This record gives sequence, structure tokens and C-alpha cells, in this order.
Amino acid sequence: MRATDRGDYRLTTAEILYHLPDHPGVLQSYIWQDVDLAPDFPGLKKFLDFWQREIEGKLHSVRVGAATLGAAPAQWAQAPGSHALH
Repeated sequence: MRATDRGDYRLTTAEILYHLPDHPGVLQSYIWQDVDLAPDFPGLKKFLDFWQREIEGKLHSVRVGAATLGAAPAQWAQAPGSHALH
């Protein structure tokens, strides 16, 4: 994948809050994740269009996060100390 003049591909995560169809006062969370083209996110827009057309749960809000691809690998370090589980 490569950068374009419109943006670049990123690992995109969206937290979608929606109203339960049978209990509209209750919100449910759904996580969507895919590689998408920032900053327009056409894949996410296509999914949300599908949701509004086909899914009964009315959308409440969508929170989006995106991370560049090819970034340094995640770092891992052991925390000092030990813990016993019973």
C-alpha cells in the first residue's frame, strides 16, 4: 500500500454506539476495524451507509482512530515484581 495525494492507508478502528431496536434507551457498542484511506475513510463510510440501510439499530455516535501502517513494532517490557494468583 502506498500514499496518494488524497491521503494514505491506515489501520482504522471505529467504535460505533447504537440504540438497541427493542430498547431504544439502551446503547450497545460495536467495534469496526479495517485498513482504510485517511482522511476520507471511504471503507468506513461505506460500512456506515450499509448500517443505516440494513441494520435496525439507529446510530448514536461513531468515534474513529487511525494508526499509520509500517510504524515501529509495539514495544514490550516486563514490569518489575511478581504477583501470585490463587
